[in-house]
Amino acid sequence: MPVPIQPLAVSAYTATSALGHGLESHVAALSATRGGLRPNDFSSAPLACWIGRVEGVEDAALPAAHAVWECRNNRLAWLGLRQDGFLERALDIRQRYGAARVALVLGTSTASIGATEEAYRRLDDDGHMPPDLRRPLIHAPHSLAGFVAEALGLEGPCLTVSTACSSSAKVFASAERLIRLGLVDAAVVGGVDTLCDSVLFGFNALELVSPDPCRPFDQARRGISIGEAAGFALLERTGMAPHAPRLLGYGESSDAHHMSTPHPEGLGAELALRDALARANLHADQVDYINLHGTASLKNDEVEAALVTRSFPTTTRASSTKGFTGHTLGAAGILEAAFALQAIEHGLVPANLGCTTPDAACGPQFAWEVEQRSVDVAVSNSFGFGGNNACLVFGRAPA
Repeated sequence: MPVPIQPLAVSAYTATSALGHGLESHVAALSATRGGLRPNDFSSAPLACWIGRVEGVEDAALPAAHAVWECRNNRLAWLGLRQDGFLERALDIRQRYGAARVALVLGTSTASIGATEEAYRRLDDDGHMPPDLRRPLIHAPHSLAGFVAEALGLEGPCLTVSTACSSSAKVFASAERLIRLGLVDAAVVGGVDTLCDSVLFGFNALELVSPDPCRPFDQARRGISIGEAAGFALLERTGMAPHAPRLLGYGESSDAHHMSTPHPEGLGAELALRDALARANLHADQVDYINLHGTASLKNDEVEAALVTRSFPTTTRASSTKGFTGHTLGAAGILEAAFALQAIEHGLVPANLGCTTPDAACGPQFAWEVEQRSVDVAVSNSFGFGGNNACLVFGRAPA
């Protein structure tokens, strides 16, 4: 059993998704139960489904100094960095600690693979990529972290975590270890994933994409709606930001069961949850809100609903926000961590948008409508392909 950790301050954070740019637009949408999904207008060939597309990505060209990193995924990263004053806060952190004492840990599932798809569609008669896409840096999984490190001028450890849909939740765990071991004084964490043909047609080939807007935990759910998002957070020791919300704990596990199907009894998910609560030195009855992974796939929701029902009292509230944003894959962890932090800051329990007839496995913990109530402790679940599980625990700073 893991031992409790020293909490870390989340001294700044931001989110950009189909709900808008920055935290204010997200709180407004969640408060009004207004989703951001729309009919698919992105894929290179018709595909009848709904997506969570971010407005303005195509207009967010990178500065000329970073043009070698130009691609849609890094454009979304650049757009996201400039929300909520995050870019300025990250530069302040660099100035305070020194560039080599700030880690950068980012999650992504596909990085800039959309640019690689385009390059292959435009191969010339000799099989060569077009000149404008002959940039090896953007055809690698480290494209996102490489770009952000350059944009922020960071020189500390720079890691890419790619564990499918748990990627940008696991970044919090990696950053905590780097800080606890004294390798760095602070960390920029986050994640970015953009829409691309690989995920739209790939998940569709697995028969996991719903033709309708996704309906997490509904009896008639038909699969996921894919979205895109960017999110970032700053982690540092609590003494440097005593009033900031806290990362209290995290848990990670592997199902070791199946490439794409969760363990039928949720064993891996439960191990991650127990580890997260143990590191936070909390019991389940101290959790006020859980942002669920809740993809609207048949097996995930069935397993997660049963886990919540057997593990938490009726006073704990739980909901999935994927009906608002779609499943943002490698960016889901950071986006939904932001929702958990917003729940603490605003006393806002989001509705489980899209569900009209709950699955029989759902217990009284589920919040089907938006609620206003005090939230001191919030958990965020992320469960990815390959049985990669991560749970995060956030809390309000002591008065």
